[in-house]
Amino acid sequence: MARTGEVDVVILGAGINGAGLFRDLCAQGVSCLIVDKGDFGSGTSAAPSRLIHGGLKYLETGEFGLVAQSTLERNLLLKNAPHYVSPLPTVIPIFSWSKGMWAALRTLLGSTSAPRSRGAILIKIGLAIYDFYGSRHRVMPRHRLVGRRRALRDMPALTRSIVATGTYYDAKISHPERLVLELITDGLAASMLAAAANYTALVSSSNGVLTFRSKGAGQSEDSGVFSVRPKLVVNAAGPWIDDVNALLGAPSKMIGGTKGSHILLKHDELVRSLAGRMLYFEADDGRICLVYDYLGLALVGSTDIQADNPDTVRCEPQEIDYLLESVRALLPGMSFGRDQIVYAYSGIRPLPASDTSVPGLISRDHSAPVAEPEPSRPFPIISLVGGKWTTFRGFAEEVANTVLNRLGRGRKVTTRSMAIGGGKDFPTEAVARTAWLAEARSATGADLRRLDQLLSRYGTKALQIARHQSPWSNEDRLPGASDYGTSEIDYIVRNEFVEHLTDIVMRRTTLAIGGSLTMGDLKQIAAIAGRARNWGSQRISDELDAAVAQLGDKNLVRL
Repeated sequence: MARTGEVDVVILGAGINGAGLFRDLCAQGVSCLIVDKGDFGSGTSAAPSRLIHGGLKYLETGEFGLVAQSTLERNLLLKNAPHYVSPLPTVIPIFSWSKGMWAALRTLLGSTSAPRSRGAILIKIGLAIYDFYGSRHRVMPRHRLVGRRRALRDMPALTRSIVATGTYYDAKISHPERLVLELITDGLAASMLAAAANYTALVSSSNGVLTFRSKGAGQSEDSGVFSVRPKLVVNAAGPWIDDVNALLGAPSKMIGGTKGSHILLKHDELVRSLAGRMLYFEADDGRICLVYDYLGLALVGSTDIQADNPDTVRCEPQEIDYLLESVRALLPGMSFGRDQIVYAYSGIRPLPASDTSVPGLISRDHSAPVAEPEPSRPFPIISLVGGKWTTFRGFAEEVANTVLNRLGRGRKVTTRSMAIGGGKDFPTEAVARTAWLAEARSATGADLRRLDQLLSRYGTKALQIARHQSPWSNEDRLPGASDYGTSEIDYIVRNEFVEHLTDIVMRRTTLAIGGSLTMGDLKQIAAIAGRARNWGSQRISDELDAAVAQLGDKNLVRL
C-alpha cells in the first residue's frame, strides 16, 4: 500500500468495532488498512466487564431494538467464538415485590430521573421480554424466579433482606483482547489486499493523503513513515474520535464518554459461593453492579462516571471503595478489603455526547455519522459512535454495507455464521473435545493436560502453538507459578504483532489480569521477547521498567 499509495478504506482505531469492520471488509475483497496508535485492542476494548450480554437494563429506556440486536449477537457469538464466549447464569437479588413500577414507566416515557429499586413483578416482566428477544438462535435456558428460602439455600451468603431472586442467562468472554487480535488476523488471512499496523500514529492529513509514523523503538525518524490515499476513511478511534476528526480536518463533538472501572479480587470463598454464576445487582445509589468468577478470581464492576480523558484513565481510590462497599452490602457475611485486589482496570466508554445527569441512562446504541468530502478532503469520514462489545459484528455489518455502497460494490459473504479465529471447528461437546485432544496429541506428542490448556486459551489454533518449539529453553515453562510455557510465549512474540512487553502480559495472555504474573516470569518473558525481536540489554531493561510502572500504577499489580 505504501508503495502504490492507494487503498480503498483506512480504518483508524483497532478496537473491537474497528477490528470487526476490518474483517468484514476484507471478506468482501475491499483493500483495507487498519492502524492503531497503540496496540490492537488496548484502549476501551480492553476494559469491558468481559460480558457478552443482551442488555437487560436497556428495556427500561425503551431501547428494544438494541436489546433485540444484542441478544441475537450474543447467541451468534456463543456459536462463532465458543473458545472464548460461554454461557453465564446470572442471579438478580430482589428486595421487594412491587417497587419501581411507576418509576420504570416514567423512564420508558423519557424521564431522566435516577435509577431506583426494581421489584419482583417488574423484574419478572423484564425477564419475560428478555427471553422473547433472545429466542432467535436460542442456545440457553429461559429465566426463572424463586422465593427467599430457595434463594438463600442456593446462595447462603446473600443478604437476608432479599425477598426473591431471578435467574437468567447471558454470556461472558474469557479473552476479549485476543478476540480483537483474531478478527484482525482473520481479515489479513481473507485478503491479500489488507494490512494492519499497531503502534502507528496518524500524523497528518493533506489533500487526500494520510501520513503515518510507526512508533517502533529503534527506528530512525523517517524509517517508519508512510503515506496512503484512501477512497474512504472510517474513524473507529472510540473515545478519541473527536481528536482524530480534528486531525482529519473535520472537527466534531460526538463523544461524551463515561468511565467504567473494575477490580479483581483473590477471594476463594466468594468464588466458591458464586459456583459459576454472576450476581447482577443494584448498589445503594441505584447503579447496576456485578460480580462473577473470572479465571478463578472475583471480578467486580463497574462504575459509571462521566469522564473525557482516556489517556489518563485509571481506577481511583474512591471507585475501589464504592465497589467494595457494594459487595459488602450484598454479601454481609464475607469480608472484603483492598488487600484482596490483584488487578484493576478502567476505560472510557465512547458513548454519544449527552446532557443527561445520569450516566447510566446514556444510550449504548451505535451510530455511524458521515462527514461528506470537501475540496481539501476528497474522502468521506464515517465515525463509529457508541456501541457495545456484544454488537460489534452487527455494527460492522451495517457500516460495511454503507462502505460497499459508496464504493459501488456488493456484499460477497455474510459474517453471521463466520467462525472467529480459534473458534473454527472448535469441539464444543465433551466427546468431540476428547477426540480433538487425542488427535492433537498424536500430531504433536504433547501432554494431554497441556493441550487441554492450550485449547481453552487459543481454540483450535492451539495446534500451531503446541507444534512450536522455543529455541531458547530446554524447560518449556515459565519460572513462576503460572502454567504458561516458554515456547508459547516465543510463538506469541514471533506471530502476533508484539511490540512491547505489556502486549504479551496484558493482551496476548491473561498473565497480568489473572493474578499469576511474577517478577521472575516478567524477566523471563522479556528475555524471550528480546531474543526473538533482537532487543538489546537496554531495550529489555526499558521494557521491564515500563511494564512494572504501568502494571503498578494503573492496574494495582504487586510484583
